Amino acid sequence: MWNTIVFVGFGVNLKLVLALLLSGFFAVGGWWIRGLLAVSLLPWAIPSVPALLSIHWMLNPQWGMVGTLLGTAGIPNPEWLINSAWGMTAAIGAHIWKWLPFWTLIMLAARMAIPQDVYEAAAMDGATGLRRFFWVTFPMLSNVFLTSALLSSIWTLSDYNSIHFVTGGGPADTTHVLATLGIRYAFDVGDVEQGVAVALSALPVIIPLIVVLVRRLGREGF
Repeated sequence: MWNTIVFVGFGVNLKLVLALLLSGFFAVGGWWIRGLLAVSLLPWAIPSVPALLSIHWMLNPQWGMVGTLLGTAGIPNPEWLINSAWGMTAAIGAHIWKWLPFWTLIMLAARMAIPQDVYEAAAMDGATGLRRFFWVTFPMLSNVFLTSALLSSIWTLSDYNSIHFVTGGGPADTTHVLATLGIRYAFDVGDVEQGVAVALSALPVIIPLIVVLVRRLGREGF
């Protein structure tokens, strides 16, 4: 349960904050920025399983590419797959890497829908730079941001691939979340009842999130 809270908390918040910041960069325009946008979509476009398995092998503490590059630079290789804290960090990082492009597109589309005359009026009142972001951009994106946070929380709670293919729940089952522990009990241990109980234990959180999300979408006219 604690791993699930950490995974969802850091995964959702870091992902959406980074998406909001990146959307501001990509909204600037320019052919080379559009090229970077196209490249940044690749993690979301490629299949999850081979991408996450590649991350697992790159983080191998003995001969992984990340450890080799860090060793070349004289930096000690973190114990990615043999330390629970580093393992959870790797899984969260893989989850963010995979889903960040999708949410960046959502935030970028919301930014592009803001009328330009609002920014012009704000500039006449002296709101530029960070002031324009905090007093114009973010308030007008707040509904999209909150709705995205609710939807992302639901999806992240049920994210099986990031944990299973990056850490496998290890070391010693210390990085399991509810989505992976239920499968382990049901299929690896053979305790179907325990597996179902673990899987259903997330419903008291998922159902209220779905209810709030549907009500918000209803109010916003979707």
